[in-house]
Amino acid sequence: MISKRFYVIGMTVFFVLYVMLMLRQPNITFKEGDILFQDLDCGPPCEAIEAVTQGYNGSQLSHCAIISKAGTSLRNTIVTEAIGENVSKITLEEFLNRSNKVLVGRLKKEHSKLIPIALQHIEDNLVGKPYDFIFDITDDTYYCSEIIYEGLQSADINQEIMQLYPMTFNEPGTNTPFVHWVEYYEELNHEIPEGKLGLNPGGMSRSKDIDIVYVFDKPSGMK
Repeated sequence: MISKRFYVIGMTVFFVLYVMLMLRQPNITFKEGDILFQDLDCGPPCEAIEAVTQGYNGSQLSHCAIISKAGTSLRNTIVTEAIGENVSKITLEEFLNRSNKVLVGRLKKEHSKLIPIALQHIEDNLVGKPYDFIFDITDDTYYCSEIIYEGLQSADINQEIMQLYPMTFNEPGTNTPFVHWVEYYEELNHEIPEGKLGLNPGGMSRSKDIDIVYVFDKPSGMK
């Protein structure tokens, strides 16, 4: 009698977990090369990034990554990203556990030939490289947007899908840097790279050569 009761409880728990997993599984087939734009809500660093560039439809985006292996579920779809200490790989499930406020961007069909070359370059040359804390596009360290740009550049040096623009660390409408960036670069003993070329997730998400094909949860600010 007791064992039967435990069996019923166990099956109920399994059913609930299965339903939760199915509800979370998106109604989309991911492709290698899909770009994930994420609203991280990480405090002052993310707020400063989001303040200077609006993303797709007003989205506040502070991180991005690329799908390097398309699987059949969140658990076996692999994402490559630059975050923390280096360029690394995690599952899409782990990526979404950090924040589910994510847009999925896909290169338009005419650019699809660039994807295998870009992903191979990222895998062979960038995975394991140190994180670029300074945001310097010219050195051998990499921030999140940079690995996608570098991958596409390796496939076509003249590509304009992702373009570099002068970066700003100033509060909008002023010539005064955000307090966060002042403290951040003082700790690194490095001058703020105001005006240096770079790119960020918000600007990338608005590229005319990308279609936003899926939205998990809406990022803050999205219309």
